[in-house]
Amino acid sequence: MRRRLISSTLAVVLVVIAVFGISLVIVETRTISNSAQESVDSEALRLVSVIESRVAGHEPVDAKALAEQIGPERFAEITVPGSAPIVIGERPSGGVIRGTATGEEGERVTVEESRSTVTREVGRTLLIIAAVALLAVVAAVLLAVRQANRLASPLTDLAETAERLGSGDPRPRHRRYGVPELDRVADVLDASAERIARMLTAERRLAADASHQLRTPLTALSMRLEEISATDDPDTVKEEAIVALTQVERLTDVVERLLTNSRDPRSGSAVAFDVDEVVKQQIEEWRPAYRSVGRAIVCSGKHGMRAVGTPGAVAQVLAALIENSLMHGGGTVALRTRVTGNQAVIEVTDEGHGVPADLGARIFERTISGRNSTGIGLAVARDLAEADGGRLELLQQQPAVFALFLSREANGPAEHQVSPRSAERDRPIR
Repeated sequence: MRRRLISSTLAVVLVVIAVFGISLVIVETRTISNSAQESVDSEALRLVSVIESRVAGHEPVDAKALAEQIGPERFAEITVPGSAPIVIGERPSGGVIRGTATGEEGERVTVEESRSTVTREVGRTLLIIAAVALLAVVAAVLLAVRQANRLASPLTDLAETAERLGSGDPRPRHRRYGVPELDRVADVLDASAERIARMLTAERRLAADASHQLRTPLTALSMRLEEISATDDPDTVKEEAIVALTQVERLTDVVERLLTNSRDPRSGSAVAFDVDEVVKQQIEEWRPAYRSVGRAIVCSGKHGMRAVGTPGAVAQVLAALIENSLMHGGGTVALRTRVTGNQAVIEVTDEGHGVPADLGARIFERTISGRNSTGIGLAVARDLAEADGGRLELLQQQPAVFALFLSREANGPAEHQVSPRSAERDRPIR
């Protein structure tokens, strides 16, 4: 491209120089020739005037007296009536420029000059024009190279940016070149890079969220299948199979919700639901896992609460908190339901060491973890809570108390406290 730009620019300059140079040569040649002719004619008239004045003053008219009146490179022939012709200088050979003048008393003067003097003057003028044309060509080449670099370098840079986008590097370069058209292309590429970066980030986030959220129901499903494979009791097999099917439905719901959130994080299917059912379901799912490590999971608080949200999302939030307590907490895990204002609150706490002081303010950030884990579980849980219009907070660090706040259903049925019998039924299972 540089070569084409330089060649085209140089071609235009050469055409302009040729057109104007030829015209200038023709004009200068004619001007020099006319100027030489006018000079010879003027000198002839001047000699006639000198001769007339000398004749009128009865002064001698001879070659010696008139030699100083004519240029050294010119030839003059003077004819005065009654006298012999007077010759001054050497007659030029070849082409000549001749000027003639006649006086009032019949005096006649002929001045000649060799045309070679005009040729030399024209040659000097041509050399000057050629030198100027050469300087113009050199300047044109330099300007063409500079302009070609100014245009070609940004295009090369833009091509490299496009190639980087194609190779998976979506970082915008934010370079501008002072050329409106090229800057427009750079703006479009940078905007495309930012969109691609957002898309890649969303895809990576979806993959991370999917791997984390699918792990819990898959683990629960695996445990149910192990229970089925370890028993020969048809009733137990049937019961566990029903629970496994429920897990499959939850797994399907998780996948659909992940895909929906990837398309529009604000989309949701919030409905009024029974909080007790979701809490009970989570306790039943996680009780075998806690039993296997010698720990217990219990619930307490108000019954009969109805909240507004997506039951599947609420279940995933609680599952993330319960799993977090299983991995990082200790002792009995308690799910407590209560009411504050127009909100239903589900608290999850355990008897472990709690959240380290240096992580308390950042516990919901992605990649933040107190141990060797992914660090995205609580971040995903908060996103799920906020998508339903709720919120997830850390109320206490030691021992850790997480609380899920949900809007209560307006004019819902009355809640009631847990009865002593219910509390007895929910004692820890060791």
